Amino acid sequence: MSTTAIYFLVGINLGLIFVMLAAPLGTRTFAVSRVVRASRRDVWSALWPLGDHAGWSGEIINVLPAGADGDQAWLELSHEGRDGRPIRRLVALDNVIPETRYSMRIVDDSSLDHSFWANYRAEVGIADAEGGVAVTFCRTDRYRGLAFMVFRYFAARRELARLDEWVRTGVCRKGGVFEHPATQMGFAAVSTLLVWPLFGLTLQGLLFAATLTGVVALHELGHMAAFRLMGHKSARMIFIPLLGGIAIGGRPYDSRFEVAFSALMGAGFSALFVPLAIVGSGLAASAGMHHISTSLVIFAVFLGLFNLANLVPVWKFDGGQVLRQICPGQLSLATSSFLLLAAFLALGHAIGLPAVLLMGAGTVVAILSLMTAGSAVKPRHDLKPILGFERVMLAGGLLAVFAIHANSVFWAATTLSAAAG
Repeated sequence: MSTTAIYFLVGINLGLIFVMLAAPLGTRTFAVSRVVRASRRDVWSALWPLGDHAGWSGEIINVLPAGADGDQAWLELSHEGRDGRPIRRLVALDNVIPETRYSMRIVDDSSLDHSFWANYRAEVGIADAEGGVAVTFCRTDRYRGLAFMVFRYFAARRELARLDEWVRTGVCRKGGVFEHPATQMGFAAVSTLLVWPLFGLTLQGLLFAATLTGVVALHELGHMAAFRLMGHKSARMIFIPLLGGIAIGGRPYDSRFEVAFSALMGAGFSALFVPLAIVGSGLAASAGMHHISTSLVIFAVFLGLFNLANLVPVWKFDGGQVLRQICPGQLSLATSSFLLLAAFLALGHAIGLPAVLLMGAGTVVAILSLMTAGSAVKPRHDLKPILGFERVMLAGGLLAVFAIHANSVFWAATTLSAAAG
């Protein structure tokens, strides 16, 4: 990959990260509509939180009226909180015209701090239409970054599609097309094709792009394994073309140790494959299978670079997540972040990267830190504190994982340089 291609890829990713995670969008409202072949009464009984069929989707498992005028309700959801019990929300209902419309605000949440819902408002409208009724969902909130608004938009569309299925069949299937393994495999293929031109539109370039996609998958599998070890009943992987992937657990984090351990396991799991790649490359070279040997070297390069990139001391990246949990104060956090960044730059110097590129990398890390700082979702209650021996264990794990992947990059760079010479 040429230097120009590297700069292009970094620039595109920085721009996407800013737009998706950090751009100050302010208060935004979107609306989605769908014609449902049912009566207004049936649709209202499903969408009104106090309706007879409010649990049609399986998301609401219990409803308790609240408030002196019945204008509030406690909703018990199927989603698990950090304690493994259903999340409970107190909602305020206003602008109610039966079988026509209502608005809803979230007053209290057993899982998230109230600040998360401070600007949120949901509106439901039902109107007569040819062949049934037109159902409209409006969602209003204050957004920082486009990602969450896009997520809510497609979630609203999917809810309408599931409502239509339920009124037609009486059954509402869980999940959706987006989470289906076939869809995610398609996203992985799209990601591979988008990266392919950066390596050259050749068979070798396609192999490199596919290798990078495989490295992303291994990294996210590590996060998923951590979630299951921490007691999550489910975990899934979402591929995001160009940006990589994301692993999602089955419930919110319960402790600071869980946050740090889950973040570290992405690179930690991938580190298990570094010695396999090194040994396998040596054995393949001894047997005269030079193409396989070179492929394993490239795999080691991508494995090391991708996982090291995730360990940079940036707020939303794995390295930043680990440091924020194990460093007790701002001074220790800042010192650790600078030391880790210095280690990255030292590795770059050791493998012969130009000074300009290293300075650019340091600038990128600083920009990412500023872009993503303070963007975490605040839980209702503070996470369980991390213990002293857990700090030591995680700090040692971070150093070990960094050393393994740094060795992978250094070994691969040395091997490729020797082969070229």
